[in-house]
Amino acid sequence: MKPLFVLIIVYVALLAFGGHTTFDKGNIFAGNIAMGVMLLFTAIGHFKFKTSMAAMIPLFIPKKVEIVILTGVLEILFAIGLAIASTRYLTGIALIIFYIAILPANIYAAKHRINYENLYKPGPGPKYLWFRIPFQLFLIAWVWYFSVR
Repeated sequence: MKPLFVLIIVYVALLAFGGHTTFDKGNIFAGNIAMGVMLLFTAIGHFKFKTSMAAMIPLFIPKKVEIVILTGVLEILFAIGLAIASTRYLTGIALIIFYIAILPANIYAAKHRINYENLYKPGPGPKYLWFRIPFQLFLIAWVWYFSVR
């Protein structure tokens, strides 16, 4: 839920105070920068909660902590790529693939009630997927609209 708030607040603030002369240019700028800020926000979690986030990865996959760190680094690189007009399109495609690829980890975490911020407290469980799956689709649509189309 926090990433959604970051995304929307940054987007609205940039539209309101961005000072762009045309709506379309300001809208595209705001959409990409807002996604970038959200990615930086979520990347922090990959380093702060790396052990708990590693538990979100199915048991049969090795090097879980390394994968969590790698995905955090990827999120930082995606944020940078979205901020640069010449790399935005390819970054957008890569980010959409990334969002599709990480969805199974979110489903696994919900199914096993994993709390990515604290392993000692249970997560919300499968009901979380009623938010997470539509949110993931929303993120994919956002990236497509602002970065790829």
